[in-house]
Parts: sequence; C-alpha cells; structure tokens
Amino acid sequence: MKKVLLFVLLCGISSAQAQIKFGIKAGANFSDLDAVNFKTDMRTGFHFGAILEVKLPGSLALQPELLYSSQGAKVNSAALDEIQYDYITVPVLVKYYLIKDVLDIELGPQFSFLVNDDVNSNFLGSSFDASDSSTFDFAAIGGVGVDIGAHIFLQGRYVYGLTEASTNADIKNKVIQISVGYKF
Repeated sequence: MKKVLLFVLLCGISSAQAQIKFGIKAGANFSDLDAVNFKTDMRTGFHFGAILEVKLPGSLALQPELLYSSQGAKVNSAALDEIQYDYITVPVLVKYYLIKDVLDIELGPQFSFLVNDDVNSNFLGSSFDASDSSTFDFAAIGGVGVDIGAHIFLQGRYVYGLTEASTNADIKNKVIQISVGYKF
C-alpha cells in the first residue's frame, strides 16, 4: 500500500511540474507617449527578462513575467530630442490557447516601477523635468503568442498606460512589444 501511495504521489508531483514552465525572453519596444499638449513620435527601445507559464484547466494559462523595459518617445522640440523611461515591469497575463500549445491570446495588467529616466529640465519651456516622472505606472496589455515547437515562442503585444507617466504633464505610455523567447 505504501508503494502505491508513493507512486501516486510521485506521478502527481511529476504532472504538476510538467504544468509549469520557466522561460526567458527579449525583444524590441516601439514606444510613444499619449500626450495632450505636445506631439511625440515613436522611439525604439528593448525589453528582456523572465517568464513563468502555469497551465490552468482547459485552454487557459497564467503567465507572470519580470522584465526590464526601455520606453519613452521622440519629441519634436529644440529643447529635447527624446524622453527615456526605464522600468522594471511585472505583467500578469491570462493566456487563452486558440490552438492548444501553439497559438494564444494574452490579456492582463502590467505593474511598472521606474528605475531610470532621462528628461531635459527645459522640456518645452515648462517646469517638467526628470523629478516629475511618476515612479509607478499601471497599464493594460493585449497580445498574441505563438509557440514554435516545445521551447521557442514569439509574442506581439500592445501595452497602454492607464496612469500618468509624469506628475506634471498629461502623458501616458504606449508600447508595441515584439518578443522572442525560450521555455525550459
């Protein structure tokens, strides 16, 4: 009886481990700022970090991530060429597989913590400067993912900031992310 119980327990642990995958990813950011008072253009940046995919019943999975993300915008101004925000981001995505273990859609929130900003102190003649950057950004994410085989995956997503990126200006982050990753 003890051997049967041990066998069932080991099978359950093996099955649970097979339902969790750790991975790494990296890619390009095409970011901009949704600004009310001035015009900005898309800036190219990057992101990289780790993911954890937890399979749920049916076609669902939960995928929290921990990423470093370089965002911001180009500005058409003599006072400033570019705004750069660097964040540690924590997306928490619910994935729904349209085709089992191949094609998914992803939705969820993203929590971002500012680690670096590069903003000119004479930004458009206003009092907006680097110290006005919000240290926290909350965003919504929507995207798609494609698993290529058992390990490699591609993702494309849109991230829209729901909170202000500055305490002194009406601006929100907008980011298109293209990623490639590897699941172990």
